[in-house]
Amino acid sequence: MTREPSHLLPCVEPVSLIDAQGRAVKPRRSSAPYPAPDAEALVRALGALLTARRLNEQAYALVRQGRLAVYPSSQGQEACQVAAAQVLDAGDWLFPTYRDTVAAVGKGVDPVEALSLLKGDWHCGYDPYEHNVAPHATPLATQLPHAVGVAHAARLRGEPTVVMAMCGDGGTSEGDFHEALNFAAVFQAPVVFFIQNNGYAISVPLSRQTAAPSLAHKGVGYGIPGERVDGNDMAALLAVLGAAVERARAGGGPQLVEALTYRMLAHTNADDATRYRDDAEVAAWVERDPITRLRTHLRDRGLLSDEQLAGFAAEAERVAAHLRDGLNRDVEPDPADLFAHVYATPTPQLREQAALIADELSREGAAR
Repeated sequence: MTREPSHLLPCVEPVSLIDAQGRAVKPRRSSAPYPAPDAEALVRALGALLTARRLNEQAYALVRQGRLAVYPSSQGQEACQVAAAQVLDAGDWLFPTYRDTVAAVGKGVDPVEALSLLKGDWHCGYDPYEHNVAPHATPLATQLPHAVGVAHAARLRGEPTVVMAMCGDGGTSEGDFHEALNFAAVFQAPVVFFIQNNGYAISVPLSRQTAAPSLAHKGVGYGIPGERVDGNDMAALLAVLGAAVERARAGGGPQLVEALTYRMLAHTNADDATRYRDDAEVAAWVERDPITRLRTHLRDRGLLSDEQLAGFAAEAERVAAHLRDGLNRDVEPDPADLFAHVYATPTPQLREQAALIADELSREGAAR
């Protein structure tokens, strides 16, 4: 393993393969070439992007209807999440944050199950082992040491598993982030740390989070190579994340990837983003929309037809309708579930509490 610092440094400019006008461009750093993904991968990614945007819109509408308690939208940064899911194999693991519903759905999780946590029905809402997707992590960065543990265990067993550990820019200020990077580097765990830098940790701007040249530079102190990528450029994301995954799978150890993107809506529906950013800032990022960029690129290359777009729109509406129908169904909660999934073998205290609740419910029923 080389300890030469220059090997670890990210490029000065974020890697980009398609500019904001949809034109193909070459990466500026020739020492780390990233071939453009093939046409089939880009067309497939556009379909996933359109579904992701419709999912975000539908989830936000369900919040206003009282069917979701809260929703942290990823509108504007969907390309990061679509790419993260698409570069992984079925046996690879994804560790998402609370804002990464699109990534979890891209890995195969039913969107209704993915949003059950935010509705308040279940602690997780889906079986993590079915699609190798860990529960959404609401506490910042606590999922990262867990992700490294899974990656390290896979390496010890000789399995080809790679772990994608997702994180926001605010999460890089947490101790769990640093502990995870150090552990991963020392044990050469096959994990890709993927930071979606959307500029704000709720209302705190990046300038109040770090004085580092970039978040990708944070890997240098741990011996982890870093890379920066345009988070609204689907082609660049697929190329950079794909290369990081394959490097990890081949035994190259962990890598840190920072994607520069933007959260178009508020932190959650409970947040007032107008208190800490202005309309001009948001408008500037509208012009960099990942959907518009990729659609224009594919159209200009003659790779996208009206029929394909209509099919993508129909699929997006199907997913939205499924989400709407699923979350509009009322679920009758069972109080016993509070105790059923805390420990594999319930403790005496849990059994005592469960019996107390059961007795109270029985008395209440008899009184009616």
